[in-house]
Amino acid sequence: MIEAATLWQLVERRAEETPDGIFGIDESGREQSFAQLRDEADRVAAGLHDRGVREGDPVSWVLPTRLSAFVLMIALARLGAVQNPLVPIYRRREVAFCLKQTRARWFVVPGVLRGFDFGALARELEQESSGRFETIEIEDGLPSADPALLPPVRETAAAVDPSERPVRWIFYTSGTTSDPKGARHTDASVLLSSRGLAEALGLAPGARTGVVFPVTHLGGANALVSTLIAGSTQLIVEQFDPTTSIPFLARHGVTHAGAGPVFYQGYLEAQRAASSSPIFEELRALYGGGAPTPSGMHAQVRRELGGLGILSTYGMTECPVITMARWDDPEEKRSTTEGRPTHPSTRIRIVDRAGRPVSTGGEGEVMVDAPQLLRGYVDEKLNETAFDADGFFRTGDLGRLDAEGYLALTGRIKDVIIRKGENISAPEIEAALVAHERVAEVAVIGLPDSERGERVCAVVRVIEGAELLGFEEMVAFLTDRGLMRQKHPEQLEHLDEMPHNASGKIVKEKLRERFA
Repeated sequence: MIEAATLWQLVERRAEETPDGIFGIDESGREQSFAQLRDEADRVAAGLHDRGVREGDPVSWVLPTRLSAFVLMIALARLGAVQNPLVPIYRRREVAFCLKQTRARWFVVPGVLRGFDFGALARELEQESSGRFETIEIEDGLPSADPALLPPVRETAAAVDPSERPVRWIFYTSGTTSDPKGARHTDASVLLSSRGLAEALGLAPGARTGVVFPVTHLGGANALVSTLIAGSTQLIVEQFDPTTSIPFLARHGVTHAGAGPVFYQGYLEAQRAASSSPIFEELRALYGGGAPTPSGMHAQVRRELGGLGILSTYGMTECPVITMARWDDPEEKRSTTEGRPTHPSTRIRIVDRAGRPVSTGGEGEVMVDAPQLLRGYVDEKLNETAFDADGFFRTGDLGRLDAEGYLALTGRIKDVIIRKGENISAPEIEAALVAHERVAEVAVIGLPDSERGERVCAVVRVIEGAELLGFEEMVAFLTDRGLMRQKHPEQLEHLDEMPHNASGKIVKEKLRERFA
């Protein structure tokens, strides 16, 4: 695996070591080698420089998951710009907010994408901003020019403390009821978290990973960098559709398929439809995060898809790839935990509601201090409540840390439903209910109730073509699974499609709004 201090330095070193190795293959069949990736990114950097983009310029951009998006990412890194990828689900309110808060000087857009005209939106916002930023629309391709016109690269030595390196990335969390939060990152934090990902997966030349999620999520940068570090290949899917994406991944020999429970379920359903013939003949493992892996799904994947099962990762926009289950971890740990920290200097604390450390194995809020932790939010006021006095980040997640350092997540602080004064864990009910053979996805939410304070509502999506789950059938199933009667939902709802954010998480706030 290659070492580097910056993304551009990594690109150059990978292109020198394995110039003909295949970086990426898209669904159209286009391939790009590492040398071609470097050279195209160099030309695009020159084209952007010719348009006026300079080191330190804030550049917001939104593109679909295509080879061109990775090229743009690297070109902006070559120039030393501060890039702000925006997920394609953002619309006027979120886009305008991010452009204003980052003080974007440039906005790169694709024109019309999935029926939405980003070019028109960008021009409208540009006019309203009185020319604060300029739009670069790339419907006909990224800007390109002679790299000889570029200024020399400002090198960063690996010995420079990561905390002293300049901010080069701003990633926004997926806001639903409030404004998104912009997390500031350096190349170092992206490189460190990506190395942890590559090592946990055991990536090497010949490995082929599926990139099936929005490239503008922080996971897109992790996918790019882990591939460059290991010399593996990306199979690039613009928009996941089981009927086309799964055959594409299979055709090109995917070894590591991502990227979260909603995708895992899609793979399992496809495998069941294929009967005994394996859909992924070279599969080594599924991997990903974004949401906790439902109980029992790891075993289902091992049994039905093969390989190591699921290598779960735990992280967030503020601190990516904090822990991850490794390919060489014991099976029991891979099936029940999110693994151990991916960097030796990472510190994790589990604390009670008063902020006091709990005993080993006890449940509490997960607090983290790691080298890939954000350099604060763009809105500095958010930092006041995000960190404790020792600099540990408050994740809002509940979990347990065992004596060997393996982390198991048990829920979210906000996922605790308080019914008649009793705390009920939504993930516990979800883990039991998703084991039902007809249930594809489930979300358990608390709804306002005049008598109970909150009542428990289970929202279910059944496997396509399956009979809906009856209320009494649900109660009987949960009873057989050993779930206390006091924890059974009082309400059951069905949806044909769950609302997901860009990370693949079910957006429970939308469910609460719908069923309250």
